[in-house]
Amino acid sequence: MIAFLDASALIYLLEGEATWAGAVQRELQQLAEREPTLSIALSRLSMLECRVGPQRRGDQESLDRFDAFFAQPELVWVELNTTVIELATRLRAHHGLRTPDALQAASCLQLGGAAVMLTGDADFQRVSALRLRLIS
Repeated sequence: MIAFLDASALIYLLEGEATWAGAVQRELQQLAEREPTLSIALSRLSMLECRVGPQRRGDQESLDRFDAFFAQPELVWVELNTTVIELATRLRAHHGLRTPDALQAASCLQLGGAAVMLTGDADFQRVSALRLRLIS
């Protein structure tokens, strides 16, 4: 099983209030209890989205926290290759997702049926093919 974290889930986990961070941690713990070899995956888009806020605010501590998370060697990275772009185009056209959301959904779907997407964004519910865990 693979837990795909979109940018909102990562921001909740690493920068959010204790309630939001705890909600992501609980979801990950529940998934890990079912699958002890749970992998964590994310897209390069998440890296960009997570780093913008701290850079804009001049918050080096938060930026360092994100960068340390992204440097973990066991992370599974989904690159924004042609296959992801083509799938994101179809998702955007057929489900009305914004471009970043279409790219995130396509990245998760590229991981196959074992992937579960953790997100705080209810718009992903439009894509029935996603196995979704909505953080609320």
